Amino acid sequence: MESVISYNGLEISLIELILGFVLFLLGALLAVLLAQRNAGKLQSHLNDMNERQVQLQGRLSQFAEDTAQRDKMFRESLDNRLSQVSDRVGKSIVETQERNSENLKQLHERLALIDRAQKNIETLSGEVSGLQSLLANKQARGAFGEKQMQDLIEDFLPPNAYSFQATLSNNKRVDALIHMPGEQGDVAIDSKFPLESWRRLTESENSVDETAAKRDFIRDVRTHMSAIADKYLIFGETHDVAMLFLPSEAIYAELHANFPQIIEEGFKKKVMIVSPTTFMATLHTMRAVMKDAAMREQAHIIQREVGMMAKDVGLLDERVAKLQQHFNQSGEDIRKIRISTEKISKRADKIEALDVQDDLPSNVTDFRRSGS
Repeated sequence: MESVISYNGLEISLIELILGFVLFLLGALLAVLLAQRNAGKLQSHLNDMNERQVQLQGRLSQFAEDTAQRDKMFRESLDNRLSQVSDRVGKSIVETQERNSENLKQLHERLALIDRAQKNIETLSGEVSGLQSLLANKQARGAFGEKQMQDLIEDFLPPNAYSFQATLSNNKRVDALIHMPGEQGDVAIDSKFPLESWRRLTESENSVDETAAKRDFIRDVRTHMSAIADKYLIFGETHDVAMLFLPSEAIYAELHANFPQIIEEGFKKKVMIVSPTTFMATLHTMRAVMKDAAMREQAHIIQREVGMMAKDVGLLDERVAKLQQHFNQSGEDIRKIRISTEKISKRADKIEALDVQDDLPSNVTDFRRSGS
């Protein structure tokens, strides 16, 4: 019979109870097994996590080391680059300062040159103003031209070849007389400066003003040439040609370029117009003429001196011939003396070659023995 157990109104058979207990035990065993399996898996998982943690820590350490190394390298590279940049910036600053210093020095030099040029310009401006004020006065202008003419004459001619402010036989005073040699007469030179009419000519703005200025300029130059021809061309006293000195090259060029008829009239009146440049060439020619005349005047003195020099050369030749004779005679005497000395030397050699002991007479040998 099947056993039945009653519990709290429930009737449970023994077999069911045993089965239930067995099932409970199996469940507990399964739970234990599952728990152990889960614990193993958990332990394995924990081990894996520990290994991964260790690996992660190693990687973190390696990453930290790599980061530190990279940081160190980056800092060193940054320091090197900063140092290079600092050196370049320093060199650039030094070079810039040197260039700036050199530029400032050159600027100072140029400013100094500009200051000197400015001073020279101011000085030149003052001189030009003074020259303009000087040329504005007719009397002062005449003195300026006369002084320029006198300076040229003093530079190119000897002092005895000219006279300034000389009075001629007609009681006319000329600015300068150049004394030509022989009977050529003195060349009269007068300085003229027709500045006003020439300025009006150069500053004329229309044909009417230009025509009037030309007429005035021609009239002034003709007046000067006529005055020189009338006052300073004296037959038998002065040279047959006088000179009109123009102290301006511009006026002289204007005459030759645009007023050739005035130059021709001057040749007809025997008045030669000269500028400072042409006057220098004329003075050179006059000096050469004076020098040639002086040479001709002194020709007889030169001939006499040359004759005396020729006589002195003849005497010198005679004395040299006598001296040559003395040298020849001295050479002959020296030759004879050498012959005598050679003979004496030969005789001395012969005497030394003799055997004195064997050739002595017997009485001389006995005398030497007794004396010994």
